[in-house]
Amino acid sequence: MYQSRSLLHLRIVAIKVLVSAGEASGDLYAASLVEALRRHFPDADFFGCAGPRMQAAGVRAIVDSHSLAVVGLVEVVSHLPRIYGEFRKLVAAARSERPDFALLTDSPDFNLRVARKLKTLGVPVIYLVAPQAWAWRKDRLPAIRETVRRLLCLFPFEEPFFREHGVDAHYIGHPLTRLVRPRLDRAAFFREHGIPYDRPLIALLPGSRPGEIARHLTALSDAVQRIEAQRPCSFMLGTPPGFSSDIFWERFFPPSIQIAEGSTWDLLAHADLALAASGTVTVEAALLGTPMVTFYRVSKLSWWMGRFLVRVPFYSMVNLIAGRRVVPELIQDDMTGERLAGEATGLLDDPAARAEMKAGLANVRRKLETDRDPMDTAVDLIVSVLGAY
Repeated sequence: MYQSRSLLHLRIVAIKVLVSAGEASGDLYAASLVEALRRHFPDADFFGCAGPRMQAAGVRAIVDSHSLAVVGLVEVVSHLPRIYGEFRKLVAAARSERPDFALLTDSPDFNLRVARKLKTLGVPVIYLVAPQAWAWRKDRLPAIRETVRRLLCLFPFEEPFFREHGVDAHYIGHPLTRLVRPRLDRAAFFREHGIPYDRPLIALLPGSRPGEIARHLTALSDAVQRIEAQRPCSFMLGTPPGFSSDIFWERFFPPSIQIAEGSTWDLLAHADLALAASGTVTVEAALLGTPMVTFYRVSKLSWWMGRFLVRVPFYSMVNLIAGRRVVPELIQDDMTGERLAGEATGLLDDPAARAEMKAGLANVRRKLETDRDPMDTAVDLIVSVLGAY
């Protein structure tokens, strides 16, 4: 074990920070916080488990976060040997590089194990994006309480929950409220992609991980065919960066459906409706005021196991934040092409329902907005932790 240097010393010399995020959204949030920290510690050396955004922000990738992008209680099993290898590699780097503190973001199955190892090394752990212990896996609370020096929460209901369980939790606001902006206006976006103006544009967002995308595409493709049979629409598929192979998508969709790689915010901002996998993209759609139908599917065994563990009234974060059903949720067996198409055409044909949904989404945005940039608040909380070491 070793002692971290004093805050005054940290300001004078180049500090080292271990950063770890295992998903696209976590990569985005961690990269934003790294940029904010660099303004405070311009010579800091950041290293760890990093995706493309963190690497672009100057984080040395000991582990590529893409290797951890697995979802589902059962689906993860076959990946455990590889994930454990990445875990050992990251812990070895922490032991040899002696970081002054660690910033762990989301991915609790991986990062809480990292936090335990860092605790034994005397490395203060800041955790960004609270594990959803308020929904399931309350057995994680002791590990969070024992290993996390400060928990940075993105949703307002999380701080009181974790504080009641002895965790030093702080609500900072949601980073996406400051980040989600379209690059192009509607006219420029339609012109760039050759989209006709005389029909609705529907965004198709099957997810960011290969496994979840594969589970959603058959029903999503069926929904597209059913909607097209009822009314003319334009469809655009939003894909994560580096996942745009035309050959892959054409197995499920006709070539007439365009692909928007890495430009989800533009697509959501200008779509009339989104069919979106439950996850961060639904929060992005809410912030942009885009009406949506949400869905999600895991393997049958994962669903059977998980439904006994999850204790929340809704699955979509949009509905959880609102405290009521604002957007439809088609989960597991309810996620069929017929149900997706029915919900979509119902919204397209009912202006009053669309207006009511948009009002609900605006309320969600108001609940997530804060007067101060969440990353500036996060930096202050991190600096106060370092001052105590």
